[in-house]
Order: sequence, then C-alpha cells, then structure tokens
Amino acid sequence: MTKKQLALAVIERLKKEYPETVCTLDYDQAWKLLVSVRLAAQCTDARVNVVVEGLYAQYPDINALAEADVADIERIVHPCGLGNSKARDISACMRMLRDVYGGRVPDSMEELLKLPGVGRKSANLIMGDVFVKPAIVTDTHCIRLVNRIGLVKGIKEPAKVEKELWKIIPPEEGNDFCHRLVDHGRAVCTARTAPYCDKCCLADVCRRVL
Repeated sequence: MTKKQLALAVIERLKKEYPETVCTLDYDQAWKLLVSVRLAAQCTDARVNVVVEGLYAQYPDINALAEADVADIERIVHPCGLGNSKARDISACMRMLRDVYGGRVPDSMEELLKLPGVGRKSANLIMGDVFVKPAIVTDTHCIRLVNRIGLVKGIKEPAKVEKELWKIIPPEEGNDFCHRLVDHGRAVCTARTAPYCDKCCLADVCRRVL
C-alpha cells in the first residue's frame, strides 16, 4: 500500500468513526478564531473557550480589543499561559486588522501570515474553517498521528509535515481530516498514555510507529 493509498484509507475510516467533526475552539466571527488559536498555544481548547468569554465581555469587537491596554489583555488571558507574548500578539493583530484590513480577516495564506502571531498552523485553520478553502493544520495531534500511522516518517517540524501531507491528502479533505485526527488523538491514539490500538478503527492499516 502506497502512502497515498494509506491516506485515502485512513480518511475513509476516520469519516465513519467521527462523521461530525468541528474545530473545538468556540467562535462566531473570524477574528475571534484568530484570538483563540493564538491563546491555544500550549493550552487546552477547553480553557481557551472559558477565558475568551471574559475577554469578549470586556472587549466585544476588533476596535475595542485594538484599543485595549496590553496589560489589561494580559491580565485576562493569563490563565492560558505565556500571557505577555500572547497579549502583545493579540493587540498587534487586532490593530493591523483595524488599520490595514478595514476590520476584516484576510482570506489568503499570504495575507494571514502577515498578521502578528499568526503562523502556518493558525493561517491554515482560518483558511479551512472560516473560508472553506484547502487547509492542513499540523497541530500536535496531527504530527503525532501521521508519524505513528506511517503517513510521514520521523518528521516533527510542522511545516515539513504539512508539505508532505499536501502530497497525499486530497485538498478538499485536508481540513476535516486534521480535525478528525484531533478527535482520534484525544479518544484513541493518545499522547499521555499508550494508544488504545485494540479499539482503533485503523488497527489493520496503521504501521504503528510508536
């Protein structure tokens, strides 16, 4: 079985196992997803979802957050860790959205990557979830699972993993595939315990590189 054939098999199995899959960060506007994905670095999505409620209660739109004192943002987002750098990035990002993009989130990878604090993982998430364009989000679950399954071999750098996956994942499948890897990584192919291979829907095709 080639890697491309393996990828297609994994995609179909995960579709059956997790038919409904979504981003686990709560948002109702594109700029809020930008904020949440920055806060999610080294923090759980569940905690981010709680913290942003307080942030948006005080700063309900791009303009309000752009005008906020960085120290006030940091005080609110502190529970997510790395509060100082995250607050600075969020403040600078919101100011750039206001001043350069007229209050809208750009819909191209090139423009998204110009925003402070936005790397390829964040930009791909926005491209896929907000703009429904081809995207591959190489978060920790994705990197762990595609190495274990055998879709990539010994590659840990997010950009390199993304590049390899683009070769074997159909563009229209990439975004949901990555969300399903998160679902599977949390439920079965876990990081903090031995993976539950005995109940894995991929057991007979996975190359089990543990």
